[in-house]
Amino acid sequence: MHRILIVFGLTTVVMLFIFNSADWYAKNAALPRYCENPQQTVEVVREILTSETPGEGKKRRPYIVAAKLIFLVPQAENEPMAEYMTRLRYRISQACGVPF
Repeated sequence: MHRILIVFGLTTVVMLFIFNSADWYAKNAALPRYCENPQQTVEVVREILTSETPGEGKKRRPYIVAAKLIFLVPQAENEPMAEYMTRLRYRISQACGVPF
């Protein structure tokens, strides 16, 4: 029984380290990617969600950044595009400290 508690304790410590590391990475590496030009990122998100061939013939980086943002702030089921864009702008404003 004592060994099980040790394994459980070690597992808990490792999991907390992983979650804290992921949170640090999100704040220091992921957020700055879409804080650089938030308006452009929101427009790219709109294009990804509404266009059949988004980003065709354009640079890929803004679309990759926007796709990650879509993963972090997903559109709710049956949520109108206008409401989603407002919610997305609010989330970026909160995270980046950039009102727009």
